[in-house]
Amino acid sequence: MKKTTQILAAGLALSMVMVSCKKKEEQPVPKTPMQQAPMSSPMQTPMSPHGNTGPKAEKKVVVPESIKSKWNKVKFVFEDKASKKSSEYTVGIGSELKVPNTNLRIVVGEFLPDFRMDEATITSASDMPNNPAVRVEVFENGKVIFKGWLYSKFPTIHPFEHEKYGLTLKEGVKG
Repeated sequence: MKKTTQILAAGLALSMVMVSCKKKEEQPVPKTPMQQAPMSSPMQTPMSPHGNTGPKAEKKVVVPESIKSKWNKVKFVFEDKASKKSSEYTVGIGSELKVPNTNLRIVVGEFLPDFRMDEATITSASDMPNNPAVRVEVFENGKVIFKGWLYSKFPTIHPFEHEKYGLTLKEGVKG
């Protein structure tokens, strides 16, 4: 009986220790005020903890000559969301498309069949369509509403977003 009582007492003590440890874990950690990042002037945003990196420099787009000579057009899929109708348009690189029955104009920039980007440069790793991308500017009523890259294999990465229309890159066209 004495041994059973000792075991029960030890079990009870162990349970109490476990409960008290658990309660300590659940207690909120005291909050300390966040350190304010230094600002270089009242009108600028706070510097990052890694120092002021300044404005981001725009990356240089380099289209290899082998790409320019092979790929001269792109094919877009344009969707009218209200009518749920899609149309394909083939547009020359460096030209523009006035989308029929809309106030949209698409200006086609560089096409890269194998899009690659590093810290300073955007280019094509090869002339194979491994990661096709095109740089476009979309204007509505003369105002820029989208400026960026469209990717045919990854259309949800930085997509063109509009309440009435959809625009995706289908493919590059060799010419």
